[in-house]
Amino acid sequence: MDVRIIGAPSDYGQGRRGVDMGPSAIRYAGLATELAATGANCRDAGDLSVPRAEERDPDYRPPSEGRAKFLRETEQVVTQLTDEVANALTDEETPLVLGGDHSVAIGSLRGSARDADIGAVWFDAHGDFNTPTTSPSGNVHGMSLAAALGLGEFAGVEWATAPRLREENVVIVG
Repeated sequence: MDVRIIGAPSDYGQGRRGVDMGPSAIRYAGLATELAATGANCRDAGDLSVPRAEERDPDYRPPSEGRAKFLRETEQVVTQLTDEVANALTDEETPLVLGGDHSVAIGSLRGSARDADIGAVWFDAHGDFNTPTTSPSGNVHGMSLAAALGLGEFAGVEWATAPRLREENVVIVG
């Protein structure tokens, strides 16, 4: 199996710093070596270019973002990740996305659904079905599945919606 490792070092989807170090920590722990031991052929595509969170006031939200925090930055990450995942699949590689917070799931689903109908088995302690209106925190990592399905304010939002993912093809475990 050919695997493309894609780092998405974003922490914009939640309120605590540090999860952006996830891709680096997972690589440092020997991910490529462990995958190679299973017979997988790994190619590390490196990390997406993600704006630094400390360059922005965490309480600033333009009116267009409503209650969702860092929506513009999340869109930048999701757009890049969508392309990387779709390109890996086009090249017949299995994309392995290393996050970051769970908002990166939007790009993983969007990229996977670009050219094929997909389903999702969602393992999480939360459903991630919030929208900017229903979220008590405004953290996009709690909106990932709602965004990918185009629910609430995400209806018709091109960068967020996975076009070939339907609710009846999603199972939530957790």
